[in-house]
Amino acid sequence: MPMPLDHADLRRRVSGALESMLVRQKTLLTGISPDLAPLADALTAFLDGGKRLRPAFAYWGWRGAGGEDGPEIVRAVAALEWVQACALIHDDVMDGSDTRRGQPAMHRRFEAHHRAAGWRGDPANFGTAVAILLGDTSLIWADDMLNTSGLPPEALLRAQPVYDEMRTEIMAGQYLDLLTQVTADSTVERAMTVVRYKSAKYTIERPLHFGAALAGAPAELTAAYSAYGLPLGEAFQLRDDVLGVFGDPAETGKPAGDDIREGKRTVLIAKALARATEAEAALVETHLGDPQLGPGGVDAVREVISTSGALAETEKLIAELTDRALTALHSDLIAPGAADVLRELAVAATARRV
Repeated sequence: MPMPLDHADLRRRVSGALESMLVRQKTLLTGISPDLAPLADALTAFLDGGKRLRPAFAYWGWRGAGGEDGPEIVRAVAALEWVQACALIHDDVMDGSDTRRGQPAMHRRFEAHHRAAGWRGDPANFGTAVAILLGDTSLIWADDMLNTSGLPPEALLRAQPVYDEMRTEIMAGQYLDLLTQVTADSTVERAMTVVRYKSAKYTIERPLHFGAALAGAPAELTAAYSAYGLPLGEAFQLRDDVLGVFGDPAETGKPAGDDIREGKRTVLIAKALARATEAEAALVETHLGDPQLGPGGVDAVREVISTSGALAETEKLIAELTDRALTALHSDLIAPGAADVLRELAVAATARRV
């Protein structure tokens, strides 16, 4: 089975499928009312910035199970970008984030639109309401894109349980993330549970299962994908946590230290609190969740994370999880060409080069 596609090529094809759908959906929306054009335009701009990781893992899950290339599978896996859009748009509302992918977060975009137009009411409430609607719309369009992909109905039926479980896990993980912030649960165990269900599973493991189910893969291959996808997904999110504190805004698309301002109880923070002195822990707790925290406060928290050894230990964990994932690719059940691409994606995902 030839494996001609690299990730850049697949990313272009996924983007093309999304663009075609957006044209169709904008026609539908503007046919209802011209006032809906800004909604389609906002989603078009939002989808333009994605790395297409989830479609990539779903596609190579399909190819690794013997599925052949074609526009139908590209459209089917592209649907996962709409699930991601829903999760990000709603996550930004819940976290009160100002930016996403170097642009105003969706609720901030429409808050500014309301203010510029001089409309009645509270601009912030309007922005939040529109973002909720657009997140919901994204989830609807995910189903639309999957169901009109052109894949056989029996393939779609096989994948539906995986698709449904993945979306339920996202919502469960998001709630646990919110709960962790308000209860101030700073254990590494809780932080890893949030990592697993809010991000890790739906970024890599479930997309692989999704592609495998579409291809009618045996349970043994699905298990091999879990052995690769779950540790890699955890490493991916831990890398995201590190970037959320130490990352370059030009790379992350968000202000430096935003996770600290949002009060994220990440594995990185949990490890720092477990190893910090009483005074250092008090400093972190004082600054964590302060939306007005300036550069000096961010630097102070970074210093605790570094000197406590939490950063080095998290980096070590990322490396260990990535190695575990790469070892799982030695399975004879995964088509060799697909395994090669999955190996490249593993390195790129944890280094954020994709």
